[in-house]
Amino acid sequence: MADFQHGLCGCFDNCCVCIVTYFVPCYTAGKVAEKVGESCVLHAIICICPLVNLICRTIIRGKVRSQRNIPGSALTDCCVNWFCGVCALCQEAQEVNAFDQSMAIEQDIDRE
Repeated sequence: MADFQHGLCGCFDNCCVCIVTYFVPCYTAGKVAEKVGESCVLHAIICICPLVNLICRTIIRGKVRSQRNIPGSALTDCCVNWFCGVCALCQEAQEVNAFDQSMAIEQDIDRE
């Protein structure tokens, strides 16, 4: 069993993820959902529906934990998303490398 690579308050471990998630959380929610095999567009849209968002974010966090063999429970996932939603989303995005393709493109542009 492992833990998350970045702590819940490790939002600034990757400033790009932090900024994007703060201003456009639906994009990050969609990318994280996509990395665990769910629909990117559907979860991005669900992100703007208050209670449905909490349920779906809890399920996606559970899938991230399951993929990475991280201990936890649905109750913990729900509480983390309720009280620290943006931080939890940053943590999940960093865990599954949700922005890996866009970061690679940015790095290629910087090299030119």
